Amino acid sequence: MSFNIFDIAGSGMTAQRVKLDTIASNIANVNTTRQPNGAKGAYIKKDVSFRTIYEENINRGYSNFSSNAPDAQFDPKTGNMLINANIALNNGMVTGGVEVDEIYESENAIKTIYDPSHPDADEEGYVDMPNINIVEEMVGMISASRAYEANATVAENVKNMMQTAMNI
Repeated sequence: MSFNIFDIAGSGMTAQRVKLDTIASNIANVNTTRQPNGAKGAYIKKDVSFRTIYEENINRGYSNFSSNAPDAQFDPKTGNMLINANIALNNGMVTGGVEVDEIYESENAIKTIYDPSHPDADEEGYVDMPNINIVEEMVGMISASRAYEANATVAENVKNMMQTAMNI
């Protein structure tokens, strides 16, 4: 029994969640002028790229449903939910969808502003700041949020169609 539509919608939701997390990190660090170790250096903006999965079987760890677990478990490494329903769907293999290909640092990561009162200003009064445009990040967040919702709606509609078909 194949449930590719759930793989596709689930992989889309997982990818968009990663994109939302990355955007949230960018927004949270819009004014960060120090590295995590405390050294001077602006936060480098992150971007996400996706890769399409074309009917290649990729083992993603836990399957959506499995007969070998006593209760529901979440695998944070893959983003999958393991639910004991005494059936195994797709044997834990993704046969279509999308996945995060890479989270990479933006090439235009730093802008320099003049602010001699800033504690991280150099001798001439210039500060390296992250090159993060809040408007672009918010547009990306809305886009990713709507894509996530669309994938969730697809999964919900397919579930409802399957329930209706079983009631016939």
